[in-house]
Amino acid sequence: MTLQTVILAAGMGSRLGRALPKPLTELGDGRTIMQQQHENIRAAFGREARITAVVGYRAETIIEAFPHVNYVHNERYDETNTSKSLLRALGATGKGGVLWMNGDVVFDPRILGRAIEFIERDQSFVTVNTSKVSDEEVKYTVTAEGFINQLSKSVKGGLGEAVGINYISSMQKKAFMRQLQRVDDQDYFERGLELAIAEDGLLLEPMDVSDLYAVEVDFAEDLERANLYV
Repeated sequence: MTLQTVILAAGMGSRLGRALPKPLTELGDGRTIMQQQHENIRAAFGREARITAVVGYRAETIIEAFPHVNYVHNERYDETNTSKSLLRALGATGKGGVLWMNGDVVFDPRILGRAIEFIERDQSFVTVNTSKVSDEEVKYTVTAEGFINQLSKSVKGGLGEAVGINYISSMQKKAFMRQLQRVDDQDYFERGLELAIAEDGLLLEPMDVSDLYAVEVDFAEDLERANLYV
């Protein structure tokens, strides 16, 4: 089955202070954030991997830059958060499992190579970095069996940070979508994962990539840090 991948790119990205959508931010090597994401996906999964981007703010600029992928529109991009953008995308991806990422993540291509083993066994996962735990980031804890049981910015005693690259299995996708439908418009998709864990028995593994780089570009200093790697 062709791997379905989703890039969440609907937001305004106002904290970075750029006129264009954040995924079109140019990196130090001349590529945009989204271009390096596309290249990393193709390198790991081949040309046949299906890429769907969720667009909203200045959608036409992203579509013009990448005309040969699939698009889902979130017309309420200024009123909703990633939970609703992801819900729209999952509804357009058929029955299989889906790999998705935030549209502002600059990351080591080896992360997706590491993910192949999880995807081949259709195991849901969240990519994590255990080397730092910042208060403003999404953090996690695990059960005695090693599966994630808490996943949010408000987690106390977090073991690490989620870095914005995730996979939902084909078996657990429907339950996850049901929870995304239920959560508030301003919730992040992580809230849907937490509810699916608590109510639907979602088994979500942390995939540790602490030895590789992954930078979510929210502020100018994040962009500077990302440019140290590319």
